[in-house]
Amino acid sequence: MKIEVLKSKLHRACVSGADLHYEGSISIDSKLLKAANMYVYERVDIYNINNGQRFSTYIIEGKEGEIALNGAAARLAMPGDRIIIATYTQIETDLASKWKPVVVLLDENNLIV
Repeated sequence: MKIEVLKSKLHRACVSGADLHYEGSISIDSKLLKAANMYVYERVDIYNINNGQRFSTYIIEGKEGEIALNGAAARLAMPGDRIIIATYTQIETDLASKWKPVVVLLDENNLIV
């Protein structure tokens, strides 16, 4: 049997932009994607620490330091809001007790702490 577990997360990312009129997605700095083992077009769940909103979208590559919400997601967070960006995977239950997700802590400039 398989269970779904946290694969990786960018914790306390700071929203750097929001563009309602852009195709829906979240733009994330490619260095942060690599550090968190995340991929372009991968589905992410986003948790807004400031207002409690929770939503899903997909990743596109962003500029250095960028964490920008695009399309409808731009209505759910404002620049300056802190968010958690999470990905999930499925694993066999016999691996669950040893599973460790990748957790990347970020500061207010989206630099790795």
